[in-house]
Amino acid sequence: MQSAEQLVLDLCNPDLRENALLELSKKRELFQDLAPLLWNSFGTVAALLQEIVSIYPVLSPPNLTPAQSNRVCNALALLQCVASHPDTRMLFLNAHIPLYLYPFLNTTSKSRPFEYLRLTSLGVIGALVKVDDTEVISFLLSTEIIPLCLRTMEMGSELSKTVATFIVQKILLDDVGLEYICTTAERFFAVGRVLGNMVAALAEQPSSRLLKHIIRCYLRLSDNPRACDALRSCLPDMLRDATFSSCLRVSDNSYLG
Repeated sequence: MQSAEQLVLDLCNPDLRENALLELSKKRELFQDLAPLLWNSFGTVAALLQEIVSIYPVLSPPNLTPAQSNRVCNALALLQCVASHPDTRMLFLNAHIPLYLYPFLNTTSKSRPFEYLRLTSLGVIGALVKVDDTEVISFLLSTEIIPLCLRTMEMGSELSKTVATFIVQKILLDDVGLEYICTTAERFFAVGRVLGNMVAALAEQPSSRLLKHIIRCYLRLSDNPRACDALRSCLPDMLRDATFSSCLRVSDNSYLG
């Protein structure tokens, strides 16, 4: 097996990069401290960003091929590795690297290559919010992450919707995030409208995992007095009656945990 160091060096060679991306993304769990190695080795992050930027022209009009999608998703998997590591997370954030992913989240094509691209991009943001850190939340709120997540929650696949809702949930769980969403009626009702539409859609096609995240969002919103008052009138009736009782019974009993 090639060493992590050799594969990271290969990323800077255009002829060897595709194979290096594939091998590193497949084996990223096996290589110890891959994230600091990726971040600190000369030219590596620039090579990964080059991969990302290179497919911007095929986003609109949508001409992304499966091969292009797979290749850039391998690069995104390595960035997720950097975003997850405690030694590189804030460096990753301070370099504003998440912004390079936003054009992918802004796409609307439902073809598999685009869906895979959105899901993998959301995975990078999800890795950032998984660790409770107000600095991370404050950075994301200073960008357009909420509207981008809301868009995915409306039109993505079930898996993409689940990750996007998880991100919104984690933002809400931070006091800064809850305050941000509840500061204006416009923001609160934008989130509330999308959550309500998702609940209505889940009545047709239940998903206990997605419903769990939606309920957690509503629960957290209710911690804000103004939002709690508003929820008295805009909480979907289907969450008040027995519509989802069988769906939640199938799920484990810790869905509110």
